[in-house]
Amino acid sequence: MQSSEETTTRAADTGPHATTADGAPARSDGASGEAEAKSKRTLLVSDAAVQAIRAQLAKRGTPEGAIRVGIRGGGCSGFSYVIEFEDKPPRSGDLVLEFAEPDKASVRVFCDKKSILYLGGSVLDWEKTLMYQGFKFKNPHESTRCGCGHSFTVA
Repeated sequence: MQSSEETTTRAADTGPHATTADGAPARSDGASGEAEAKSKRTLLVSDAAVQAIRAQLAKRGTPEGAIRVGIRGGGCSGFSYVIEFEDKPPRSGDLVLEFAEPDKASVRVFCDKKSILYLGGSVLDWEKTLMYQGFKFKNPHESTRCGCGHSFTVA
């Protein structure tokens, strides 16, 4: 039985394998108010980001590990995004997203309950261009972003 503070989601993207914590298919059309409210308390992770996380954990030699995402005060615009490896179990109150695919290592993403206030409804994506390769947040709460793209302010 899970505690009332910890939220677990088996998959949070809208790919073919996506389900919510209760096993229902994930929806992206925003048809119900409940689904919309729930999306503001969770984080979506693109298939490209899941594959990049899986590759980074394998390269590091910790395929059973996880990635912790969040925000910290600071940076040139007020808040900075944080993405770091996590080898410990999730903390009490963490949002836990788990992405499982047959014959592949499961990928887990943790986010603390304070950070989800600013990241809820965001999409963690993996972007690869000629000038940049890395994770990128598409955050609906951002009102401005600094030139380097690593810090932001909220409205």
